[in-house]
Amino acid sequence: MPTANSDIGLIGLAVMGQNLALNIADHGFRISVYNRTTQTMDKFVADNPNTPGGLVGCKTLPDFIASLKKPRKIIILVKAGGPTDAVIASLIPLLEPGDIIIDGGNAMWLDTIRREKDLAAKGLRFIGSGVSGGEEGARFGPSLMPGGDLDAYNEIEAIWNAVAAKVDAQTGKPLSGAAPGKPVEGGVPCATYIGPNGAGHYVKMVHNGIEYGDMQMICEAYALLRNVLGFPPEQCGDTFAEWNRGELDSFLIEITADILRQKDPITGGPFVEIVLDTAGQKGTGKWTSVNALDMGVPAPTVAEAVFARYVSAIKEERVAASAVLQGPAASFEGDPAEFVTAIRDALYCSKICSYAQGFQLMRTAQVEYKWKLHFGEIAKIWRGGCIIRARFLQKITEAYQRNEELANLLLDPFFKSEIDRSQSNWRKVVATAALHGVAAPTFYSALAYYDSYRASRLPANLLQAQRDFFGAHTYERTDQPRGKFYHLDWPEPGRPQIAS
Repeated sequence: MPTANSDIGLIGLAVMGQNLALNIADHGFRISVYNRTTQTMDKFVADNPNTPGGLVGCKTLPDFIASLKKPRKIIILVKAGGPTDAVIASLIPLLEPGDIIIDGGNAMWLDTIRREKDLAAKGLRFIGSGVSGGEEGARFGPSLMPGGDLDAYNEIEAIWNAVAAKVDAQTGKPLSGAAPGKPVEGGVPCATYIGPNGAGHYVKMVHNGIEYGDMQMICEAYALLRNVLGFPPEQCGDTFAEWNRGELDSFLIEITADILRQKDPITGGPFVEIVLDTAGQKGTGKWTSVNALDMGVPAPTVAEAVFARYVSAIKEERVAASAVLQGPAASFEGDPAEFVTAIRDALYCSKICSYAQGFQLMRTAQVEYKWKLHFGEIAKIWRGGCIIRARFLQKITEAYQRNEELANLLLDPFFKSEIDRSQSNWRKVVATAALHGVAAPTFYSALAYYDSYRASRLPANLLQAQRDFFGAHTYERTDQPRGKFYHLDWPEPGRPQIAS
């Protein structure tokens, strides 16, 4: 049997698992690895013989368990859902009370709540940790969102802090320079304990929902540059590169500039023009939208980003419809440079609203699931490593430092001033998109959210009167205290009752 001298173990050696294992080993931790396909494990260990901490390949689960120091710490990085449950079930007979299982996959938070409860009944501890940053993040520094047993997190905290992305303590800017065997030193780690049971995976889900919104907003800005101003892809890329030097500085804006300036290796033309306009998804944006509906939280911008992917998927229908359905025949007559600035401002304002919705969703979830989430800390760990990492997140951190009980980011003085400064351009862009027939659903929905949220009175008074008319659903009155409900004895339709 192997000697129990590994600090941690990992099951699942697809690309994410391999990269995270190497990241852990680079930071001096000895890690045991196991994969259902032994050949994959053997090749991985053979290809990486000189990591600072060391890789221990294990051909069987009993050998894998025997190689770990107690309390054993085991990361699972396999497909979410049934495969994760199957791995957990195979581990349970081999573990002892106090051992720790860590699910690093994109699990649904409700599954994490269930697993934590079931394993606690068996004396085992469970951590559901969001891991964001893709393959590159896993290798050189992800953003880590662990939730579950706090004592269990204390056992893995040193490893999580070591392998996480690092940002500058003063500016919040990501520290770069990590290379195989040479991790980034210093800085603030993008990892923090989120809360009990499913809190970590819930926050990761909201992160992904916000990511959907960010990506769709960027695509709408590109569509406006391309279809209203007629910019070729390379000029669009140059525009995004310029925006990345300002308040929109972020990973997604940076890679968008690179993509738009990329040439196709086969045709020599713009790469983006050869990519089919159908977008895939793994479901976390949908989970975010469904959860917002379930909890009664307005998150329309994330939902519109999900729907935009659904529309993209019906490619053949759209092609057929394009031959039948007509849009406006408009041509742009303004100053192109001014409109570029306006698009940037619209993107920025829409982004503020999208994040406001995401944080409002988490604010409601903590009540629903009896968590205490620290939103400033969540924004902090999103500043580096994750897909939505951006300069902008430092401002969210500062907003919650000013007011931990902030009801909505739009009410923070900084974000209010940013919207005040930019909303005229935002409205101009939304109007221009509509007049030119350019679909911009996240821009539209974000502006509608802003205008609805700032309205002291909405037309829902008419809606509630309709509900009372056809279904006796009652209504509240403006001249009576909240919580008192009334019903009008309505006449037949077409014969409105006139007060005498």
